[in-house]
Order: sequence, then C-alpha cells, then structure tokens
Amino acid sequence: MLYIDTSVFVALCTREAKSKAVEVWYEKASGDLISSVWTCTEFASALAIKERNGQITSKQSRSAWTLFEKICSYDVELLPIKRNVFYSAGLLTLDAKSNLRAGDALHLSAAKEMKSKLMVTLDKVLAKNSEKAMIKALVL
Repeated sequence: MLYIDTSVFVALCTREAKSKAVEVWYEKASGDLISSVWTCTEFASALAIKERNGQITSKQSRSAWTLFEKICSYDVELLPIKRNVFYSAGLLTLDAKSNLRAGDALHLSAAKEMKSKLMVTLDKVLAKNSEKAMIKALVL
C-alpha cells in the first residue's frame, strides 16, 4: 500500500512548484493508494492558509476541495486513525531530533499502523523519518 501525505494532495489540487511532478507520478501510480482521514483536516487547513495569504481565491479553494473529494472517492482510500496512533505520533513529535511537526508525525504513525510499504510526500523531513521507521519514501 502506498501512503500519500497531504503535501501531495495540495500540489495535485492547487498550482505549486511541484504540481507537475505530482501529476506525472499520480497518472502512473498503481496499487492501493491510501491516506488517513487526518488528510481531510490538513488539506482544508492548507487551502484556508493559501486563501488567507492570497495565493488562491475562494473559488479556487472550492474547486481544489471538489477535486480532492473526487480523488478520495475514486482513487485513494482514507482510513480511520486509531487512538494508539495519536499516542505514537506524540512520541515521534516529542523527539526534537526528528524535526517532525505534529501533523507529519500523525501521517507517519498512521502509515506504520496501516502497514504501508511506501510514503509518497514532498516533505524531506517526513521522508527521512519514514525511512527510519522502515517505510520507503518517495519524495516528489
């Protein structure tokens, strides 16, 4: 199973520097694509931040959300997060040397719980920590 980090969804649904690379990967992606339900909250937050900063309009935000919902309906399964995953994410975040933010630690803990073999991300810190957790990382 391939676990997709929120950064990939943001680049896929909005215009960013890495959007083309993400689109190319997504078109070729095969196998079971998964993420956690946390992605919904984090993706919505990213859209709101982009809108507040003037990077996208309200209309573009709504369009990106619609595309995200379509992707999750047809191509990516959003799996629930168990209570112990939040605890594990807390421990990862507590390790200052990991440089993980809470949201990324939650993604990593969820990917481990879901027995993902690959983490697809744009985040180099998350990728480095994924490798330490014995999950291969693909940085787009």
